[in-house]
Amino acid sequence: MLDETGGERHKPPPVVGDAQMKTTLSLKPAEVQKDWVLIDADGLVLGRLAVIIANRLRGKHKPQFTPHVDCGDNVVVINAGRVQLTGNKAATSMFYYHTGFPGGIKGRTMGQRLAGAHPERVLEKAVERMITRGPLQRRQMKHLHIYAAATHPHEGQQPRPLDIAALNRKNRRA
Repeated sequence: MLDETGGERHKPPPVVGDAQMKTTLSLKPAEVQKDWVLIDADGLVLGRLAVIIANRLRGKHKPQFTPHVDCGDNVVVINAGRVQLTGNKAATSMFYYHTGFPGGIKGRTMGQRLAGAHPERVLEKAVERMITRGPLQRRQMKHLHIYAAATHPHEGQQPRPLDIAALNRKNRRA
C-alpha cells in the first residue's frame, strides 16, 4: 500500500468483529529516523551513563523499537575523560589485555586508564559490552562518537543536548 507521499506503509490492522486486532509493527531499515543526541559526561557515573548510551544506540527508548534493525540514535559524548567511578573502583577494578606474546598479559586499573592518553576508551568499552555482540552491534557502535574534551566536530548535525544528571540524582557524582 502507498501513503500520501508515495512511500510504502504498513497494512492496516485486520478487523475481527467490531474490534481491530492489535498488530506489532516491525520497522524496516528505510523507515528508521535517527536523531543526534549530545551528552556531557562531566561528573557522571560511568556505569549509569553507559546504560543510557547503550539504550539510545539500540533504540530502546523509541516506541517503534525493532530488535533486529539498527533504529537507535547517533550519540555524541563530550568530556568523557571526566566520568566518575563509585567506591574504590578507580584503584581496584582492573582491565586486562594481552600483547600477543607468550606471557604477555598485562593489566591497568580504571584510574590509570582514565588518567592515560585515551580516557574515552573506558566509556567506549563499557557501552560496547552492554550491547549484544554481532554484526548489529558493530553497526550500532559506529553511531557512538566519544571525545575526551569539550569540543566535537558534529555541530553541523545540531545534536540535541540530553541532561543525564537531571534524570536521576544517582547519575551524578559530587
